[in-house]
Amino acid sequence: MSDLKRALGETVEAAFAAIGAPSELGRVTASDRPDLADFQCNGALAAAKRLGRNPREIATAVVERLSGDPRLASVEIAGPGFINLRVSDAALSQRADAIAADDQAGAETVGQPRRVIVDYGGPNVAKEMHVGHLRASIIGESIKRIYRFRGDEVIGDAHFGDWGFQMGLLIGAVTDAHPAIAALVEDIDAGREPTNAGQEALLALTLDDFGELYPAAAGRAKTDPAYRDRARKLTADLQAHRPGCYRLWERFREVTRVALERDFHALGVDFDWWKGESDVDHLIEPMVAELDAKGLLVDDQGARIVRVARQGDKRDLPPLLVVSSEGSAMYGTTDLATILDRKQTFDPDLVIYCVDQRQADHFEIVFRAAYQAGYAAEGQLEHIGFGTMNGTDGKPFKTREGGVLKLNDLIEMTRGKARERLHEAGLGESLPAEEFEAIAGKVAVAALKFADLQNFRGTSYVFDLDRFSSFEGKTGPYLLYQAVRVKSLLRRAAEESKNGEGAEPGPVAIAEPAERDLALTLDAFDAALAEAYDKKAPNALAEHAYRLSQAFSKFYAACPIMSAAPAVRASRLTLASTALRQLELALDLLGIATPERM
Repeated sequence: MSDLKRALGETVEAAFAAIGAPSELGRVTASDRPDLADFQCNGALAAAKRLGRNPREIATAVVERLSGDPRLASVEIAGPGFINLRVSDAALSQRADAIAADDQAGAETVGQPRRVIVDYGGPNVAKEMHVGHLRASIIGESIKRIYRFRGDEVIGDAHFGDWGFQMGLLIGAVTDAHPAIAALVEDIDAGREPTNAGQEALLALTLDDFGELYPAAAGRAKTDPAYRDRARKLTADLQAHRPGCYRLWERFREVTRVALERDFHALGVDFDWWKGESDVDHLIEPMVAELDAKGLLVDDQGARIVRVARQGDKRDLPPLLVVSSEGSAMYGTTDLATILDRKQTFDPDLVIYCVDQRQADHFEIVFRAAYQAGYAAEGQLEHIGFGTMNGTDGKPFKTREGGVLKLNDLIEMTRGKARERLHEAGLGESLPAEEFEAIAGKVAVAALKFADLQNFRGTSYVFDLDRFSSFEGKTGPYLLYQAVRVKSLLRRAAEESKNGEGAEPGPVAIAEPAERDLALTLDAFDAALAEAYDKKAPNALAEHAYRLSQAFSKFYAACPIMSAAPAVRASRLTLASTALRQLELALDLLGIATPERM
């Protein structure tokens, strides 16, 4: 079911082709002057240059071919040859009815569905998530939902960092800080039954312990070569499944998973796969042998590398380090093995890596190695980077003390602000405490997610909690309020219908300017969704949700619903219910849930 812009575009393109001009010049866009027209085509000027004719002459010829189209109330020429198109009320009414009846609220699915993996979140074992994980989680979740809604078969993978050098650092730090755990590791390695003290100390480990020990260990490793070499040795021992190291690592995973699930759930983020780097450990040895057999591995100062530089590169890319001089697999090694694992288990047409833009070189190196090895075809692997969430000083967001803010603390801070905003607006105060808290949680998530997703992912933005949590302006809470307002209206209509007063939706009959604006905005949903899909940029969908809320607000103010004549009331109830369904759908694709009331 094509939207009006696409359907009219095909007609205008055919008109251009019929007069001997390239059909692509008949491209139709939303009008820059909605007070004059709904859509416009500026192709006559370009056609005039190609054909050596006057642009108004070309525009006139096109307009003549469009005259009589029942979908158009008027077709006019403006300025040197701009073509303005105004849709008829009847065509708008028909399109609104079609959207109302459509399961996808006017959006189309892709012609050829693909198998897609979205790699996002990227948490590390033994590290609590911080604000740096926020954008990957929010953007990746939305892209996963958009691709799935458009008809692709999609897998979302958290892809834990749980098998690299940081694990060796933490094993060393924990055993240094806890003699009972060090003894437990020795007992397990020797095949002895660990003491109760060792087991109790192991079970008592918390994420806060890791948060204290790891930064200190990472800092010391930068200046102490012996300490760094020991961590590398412990990493190799873990990857060789040395029993004591492996048991300690298992506890790291257990503790971390609880906190990760809490934070992700609070954000409305979920994964199909909770795989980690360790899940491809069994592939490393045969993969290295295969790379060697293909002549891709090169010995380099005791390590083994794959050179990925290409002739014509504008800058030198370093090689992929596959095996360290200590014999351990590196970060890039597990990433390469993960590509192989995904090929063997899911055979994706596309893998999207939603990771900080600063990792662009790393992924380019890994992707090139994968292409050389035959684990993926060119174009099947795509890194979509994003900017940073900054404080008002323009630098990456920090705590007041200058530290990295934990994601859970940010969520709780935003939830507190949501409660405050609800009280200020007098919303939800008569509701049960449990329901009020659930609403505050949804308002908080909407504030965080919409603040992020309204920006193109490649840009950085300033985090301003006061502005983002407001129920006014271009914010997530404003969108929730608009949705709740429509729900309240429809509940009242349903109640009146139950009482025999005939307040039910019916066929759409566009007559008023605000009705036209709302119907045209509903029609634009498919184009916004297609742009978000093609560009992997949810901001196009966020912008549509905001425009739809504004269009409904103007419609609600200008067009009385419950007091209107029965046929008009039925038409406007259909517009209202369709606007709600499309708004909730758009918000859900952004990962934002709407409450039933406030």
